Amino acid sequence: MVDTTTELLDLQALRQSPLNTDPFDYIVVPNFVSGAALAAVNRDYPQVPGAGSYPPSELTVGGAFADLLAALDGPEFAAAMAEKFAIDLSSYPTMFTVRGYCRLGDGKIHPDTDSKIITVLLYLNDEWQDSSGRLRLLRSADNLEDYVAEVPPHGGTLLAFRRCDHSWHGHEPFEGQRRAIQMNWVISDGVVRREQRRHRVSAMAKRLNPFS
Repeated sequence: MVDTTTELLDLQALRQSPLNTDPFDYIVVPNFVSGAALAAVNRDYPQVPGAGSYPPSELTVGGAFADLLAALDGPEFAAAMAEKFAIDLSSYPTMFTVRGYCRLGDGKIHPDTDSKIITVLLYLNDEWQDSSGRLRLLRSADNLEDYVAEVPPHGGTLLAFRRCDHSWHGHEPFEGQRRAIQMNWVISDGVVRREQRRHRVSAMAKRLNPFS
């Protein structure tokens, strides 16, 4: 089992990746998880019962996947992200959700809610061949073609951005398996409790109708 931060996460690649500032602050790190680590995490990826986002507490999490969540929630990753975005993250709580499937209605343009400070997306698919389902970082709220970067959700790719009123992002419609972990630093523990409760209620409903 892979069980250390340095074995799971390529923090050096994160530190060496440039911080893009147009039209908002973001980084893309291909192969942030790779090789044996990626294979182990995908082997232990939890069964996600349907579309939408699930808190880890609503899934059976173990093995290398649990180790990966712990590494992302650990001090070394937080320090690297704080340095990259020049922000003190020490007082902000973290929140995780897990996705396994995408619906055609997912991926609509949005900037994320103002309760989020930094959004991290870690993709855990095989090599992504489909032309859709690739996250686009956008200049506007209403034009999916006006993008500055398109990030294929290849396995092990990390995307992180600083949330702001114009951190627009979305993707072309896709339906099928699309694995991703979303991690956020948020403004308060109250946000974590509220959002995790909302996702738990949603998860219970999705177990009755998994792809609604």
